[in-house]
Amino acid sequence: MPVSKAQLKAKAKYEKANYDQFRIIVKKGKKETLKAHAATKGESLNGFVNRAIDETITRDNKGDINA
Repeated sequence: MPVSKAQLKAKAKYEKANYDQFRIIVKKGKKETLKAHAATKGESLNGFVNRAIDETITRDNKGDINA
């Protein structure tokens, strides 16, 4: 079933109100490598990147009483 213009507009409005976005640049071919790795874990590329960020922050702040 095709998505209507109203649905697309509503989704864009919701995302703008609830999410921050930023762009990440990787070397040619790396995006496909990352997508393939994410798929092996049953994740989207976005889910994988968010998990990697969260796990790195947790690891980096381990033992930091100011974190």
